[in-house]
Formats: sequence, structure tokens, C-alpha cells
Amino acid sequence: MRVAIDATPLTLSSGGLRRYTLELSLALAQSFPEDRFFLVSDQPFATPAGLPVNLLRGGGARHAAERRWWLWGLDRELHRLEAGLFHGTDFAVPYVPRRPSVLTLHDLSPWMDAVWHPAADRVRKRTPWLIGLGLATMVVTPSEAVRKQAMERFRIHPDRIRAVPHGASPVFRPIATPSVPPYFLYAGVLEPRKNLQGLIGAWREVRRRHAVDLVLVGRQRADFAQLSAEPGLQILGEISDQRLAELLSGALAFVYPSFYEGFGLPVLEAMQCGACVITSHDPAISEVAGDAAIRAGSPAELARVMLAIAEHPERARPWRERALLRAADFSWPQTALLTHEVYEEACRRFSW
Repeated sequence: MRVAIDATPLTLSSGGLRRYTLELSLALAQSFPEDRFFLVSDQPFATPAGLPVNLLRGGGARHAAERRWWLWGLDRELHRLEAGLFHGTDFAVPYVPRRPSVLTLHDLSPWMDAVWHPAADRVRKRTPWLIGLGLATMVVTPSEAVRKQAMERFRIHPDRIRAVPHGASPVFRPIATPSVPPYFLYAGVLEPRKNLQGLIGAWREVRRRHAVDLVLVGRQRADFAQLSAEPGLQILGEISDQRLAELLSGALAFVYPSFYEGFGLPVLEAMQCGACVITSHDPAISEVAGDAAIRAGSPAELARVMLAIAEHPERARPWRERALLRAADFSWPQTALLTHEVYEEACRRFSW
């Protein structure tokens, strides 16, 4: 099988879309050495050194006509690569279905609240059309929660959509860290959907009684309001995965009170580091975390949970053990295997 994978998410410096595209591509190449996988995009993107020999870079638009990428240029590039299938990792597939395609629908957040994604008008208009007209042969979601939401919203037949959970990189593992002042940790893109104002408000309630910091890690999106400096609030920005694993391992708890997720990859990465995890009641996060995370809904409830951990850190121990057990149920090789099965189903279903 020769598969072209949309590498456009690799133009981002961090975040779930980039992580998914890179980790899945690597796992596919490693798990299916007889296949060839090509990363393609009409935009410049970076890849790490030392890629598997069967994971290759494709090209982009070669002339002005091919800059109409989704209508014309991508089809020409797939023809040059002799690709038999296209995987759209960023809510899109080619407009002309000359070969089977798989579209990953990461979540429905672009259609739920325009404030969450003010720059997503193209996705909001294009993706339902691609799905509705059958231009995407098969659809993949990262959770059953999103699969059910997508079937209801876009009227997708159950046989045409599969839930394929993500994994976490091996770099995320428990790491012995030196003793430091206590802190709660959030990791992920800083954006409106993540409920960071609620998190900061809850942490301030804890801070009034205990000298516990709040550490925020991740890329700040342009539409996210700048946070004001205050004692105990550490805004680290983007850091290496190794450093993130260290912070996850040493935190009092990893706190992820997002309003809505398609999977909640930072939660899985935290659990794989053996972190005590505190999350919202979001259905997808609950599906991933199972019984290995503490749930908190309102800011007041979140503050109570965080305060209890701050006052009695030993209460986090059983949650750390549960997190490690739960995380063992996920892996990128498993994601690659299930995704490859979707590729095979798309090839069986396709007719042109």
C-alpha cells in the first residue's frame, strides 16, 4: 500500500494535530514496513531527522495551477507518488475523489462555539460538504464520544466511521525529579476552549491558603487573552517533551478542565507519566481516563479538589497508580494498526 498523509499539521510548532500526524506517521511506517507513506502539503513543514526509510516527504505545488491544492495540485502530487490512498489529518480530503480517502474528524469544536475557533470558517464550511458528498470514503474519530456526535450532526452511516484512540509517546514516562516547591500543572494549547480562566480562578483559591504554584505549558494561540503576571503563576510556553515529562512526573496533579475535547491527548500523556489527573466531565476525556482521573465540574468544585490534594498530597498516590494502569491500554502502534484497518476498508469501499 502507498499512502499519502496530509502533513499540514506539521507546520504547527506543537499541539494535538501536530502530535497526531507525526506519531501516527511514524507508527504506521514502523508497523507496516512493506508499505510506503508520504507526507504531503502545499505548505513548508519540518520533520525530525532519522525517519524510517518507508516514511518519505512528498512534494508540494510545482506551478501556479497546482496552488489550487485541494482541487488540482494535490491530485497531481498523489499521481506522481503513485499513492493509492490519501489520509486527511486536518479535516480535509481532495475535492475530486480519484482514489479512496480517510478523513480524521478530531472533534466538533469548530461547529460548537465560534469563539473557540474564530479562524475556522473554512473548516466549518468545507468539512461537512466533504463528508456529506462522500468525498471522504471513511471517517476516523479519536473517541466513541466524537463518533456519536459526528453521526448525529453529519448523518454519517455507522459503517463509514470508526473510533481509533490515540497513544502517547514513550518519552512520557515516570521520571524521578528533585524535590521542588509544590505545583499544579496544565499542558496544552492556551486557547479559550481549555477553560484556563476557570483553572486560574480555582488555583487562586488554593493559593490563598497554600504556597502552591500553577505552571502553564504550551503554545499560546493568537486569540487567547494575554495573562497577567502574578505570584505563583508560571507561564513557560513551549518546552521539550523530555522537560514536560519531568514536570508531569513531579506535579501535585495535572489539571485539565477543558470545556470540550475530541480525545484529550495531554491527559493520556500525563497518565503515562504516573500523574494524578484532575479533569472536567467532558465525555471524550472521561472515555480516555476511565476511572483513573478525578472529575471536577464547576470552578468551586475544581478548587475543592485541588485544595484537598494540596493539603493531603498522599491522597494522589492511588490516582497515580490508576493512571499508569489505564495508560497501558493505549499506544501509537495500536493506533497505527486500527488506522491501517480503516485504510483497507476504504480501499474495499471505494468506487470511481
